[in-house]
Amino acid sequence: MKYLAAYLLLQQGGNSSPSASDISTLLESVGVEIEQTKLDLLLSSLEGKSVDELIAEGATKLASVPAGGASSGAAASSGAAASGAAAAEEEEVVEEKEESDDDMGFGLFD
Repeated sequence: MKYLAAYLLLQQGGNSSPSASDISTLLESVGVEIEQTKLDLLLSSLEGKSVDELIAEGATKLASVPAGGASSGAAASSGAAASGAAAAEEEEVVEEKEESDDDMGFGLFD
C-alpha cells in the first residue's frame, strides 16, 4: 500500500511515470524501508495502465462488495446481544472489585 501511495503521490506531483528509484527515494526520505520485490511487483502490475483506468476498475470491483442489507441486520442484532452480555459481565467484575475494596476496612476518602 505504501508503494502505491508513493506512486500516486509522485504522479500528483507531476511525474507521469514514476520509476522504482523515484518511489524508493520518496519512501526512504520519510524513513520507510524498501522491499524491492514488492516494489517491482507493483510497477509490473501498473505498467501500461493509467491511474484513471485503475480507479475505474477498482470502483467496479468495489460496487460488487456487499455493504449492508437484510443479513447485516441479523448480524448486527446478534452483535448487540453479545455486546450486552459482555457489558453485564463487565458490571459483575466491577461490582466484585468494589466489594473487595470494602473488605479491606478503609476507603480512600473516608
